[in-house]
Amino acid sequence: QVQLVESGGGLVQAGESLRLSCAASRSIFSMGWYRQAPGKQRALVARITLCGNTAYADPVKGRFTISRDNAKNTIYLQMNSLKPEDTAVYYCNADQPGVRTWWGQGTQVTVSS
Repeated sequence: QVQLVESGGGLVQAGESLRLSCAASRSIFSMGWYRQAPGKQRALVARITLCGNTAYADPVKGRFTISRDNAKNTIYLQMNSLKPEDTAVYYCNADQPGVRTWWGQGTQVTVSS
């Protein structure tokens, strides 16, 4: 079993920044962030592997940066130039290919215009 502990959500104004953190209870090959806005499906925001390979959803490219501290089993999502459409519950995801996937409890990010 893997526990994921998220932190860093909150309420900000458009144009401001937030940083999300997700600490895993052990090392996992791939970790990332997904988000779900009201009435919409959960969607990928960004992912990062143990090797540091990253992938981003088009709406956040150039504004969000995902990083990883392997010694702490922790990932970070630096979110800059936030927009109201970034408002969602952000979920940490950990994926061990061929084994299983784990989800965090979610953290609310609200961006006011």
